[in-house]
Amino acid sequence: MWTKEFQCGGHESALLDCRSSGSARNTCSPGKAVGLTCSESVRLEGGGSRCAGTLELKYQGEWRPAFGSDWTLKKAADVCRELDCGSAVSVGRRESSDRPVWDIWSYCVRSGSALRDCVTSESSSYILDLTCSDSVRLVGGSSLCSGRLEVKSDQSNQWWSSVCEADFDQQDAEVVCRELGCGAPSVLQGALYGEVEAPMWTKEFQCGGHESALLDCRSSGSARNTCSPGKAVGLTCSEPVRLVGGDSRCAGTLELKHNGEWRPVIGSDWTLKEAAVTCRRLDCGSAVSVEWRKELSDRSVWMISYDCLPSRFALRDCAKSRSSSDILHLTCSGLQEAEAGQTGEH
Repeated sequence: MWTKEFQCGGHESALLDCRSSGSARNTCSPGKAVGLTCSESVRLEGGGSRCAGTLELKYQGEWRPAFGSDWTLKKAADVCRELDCGSAVSVGRRESSDRPVWDIWSYCVRSGSALRDCVTSESSSYILDLTCSDSVRLVGGSSLCSGRLEVKSDQSNQWWSSVCEADFDQQDAEVVCRELGCGAPSVLQGALYGEVEAPMWTKEFQCGGHESALLDCRSSGSARNTCSPGKAVGLTCSEPVRLVGGDSRCAGTLELKHNGEWRPVIGSDWTLKEAAVTCRRLDCGSAVSVEWRKELSDRSVWMISYDCLPSRFALRDCAKSRSSSDILHLTCSGLQEAEAGQTGEH
């Protein structure tokens, strides 16, 4: 064990520049050795709040915009957590003047490494813009659109609070799903995503359902400062996917709404196994066929990351902007099953 007590003022550039005094300790109780986690030097600049804007990273003493290929909401969620913001709502690149940037290697980030451990110095005319939700998030779910609801009253407040089911209803859920960029609420039920760990929110939400953010809703004092086990709000928002141009709502070109825009979906290695997940989410039975169709010219599409399809993540969490003339056409069994049922009735 170190035999001196450090007495830093906090401004020194190196630990051994600090004053120190002799310590009475030459050993340390189990579990009492210092463990330290330093936050990443990342920020979002130029947006409407500290949780939105151009992603910048401080590396080798210099702040620069960050850029990298294949950024998805799944990856952006790590930055939102680092900034103690809510969920990742949108991420995209935009054109700027050519300037030095920190290029972030996507395969390195996927391995769980910190952003600063994955950078190289480059020059680029593209930069990353990221929007996180300021004050709401869903935790413990299988995607960014499912989990136990937690709310943060303001950015100076260090605590995220869970919400009791009795203080939250369907109209409140509609606002949360909209604020997170997800589809309409599909499941609202306590105990879906683990027991309450966060403090309890002490107000009852009274949303009309049209508000753009949960904290824009009216609220009133609640008698609860605790919540019975299993009664914290668990929420699943539907995934904004659809099939268009087919004979029914259960057949057609697969489209995804992401960053506010509906586009066709493409992705490598789509089989009936992956298609079956989408059919279930659309309440359309099982997958009957999946095929690629080529259009006359390229159009904007959402490319689904290859590592997303075999996982439980939502498609929107893994979407990247691309151009392609290929589109995915999917047929589910939903209409056929319904017709079979009607025939049986006759």
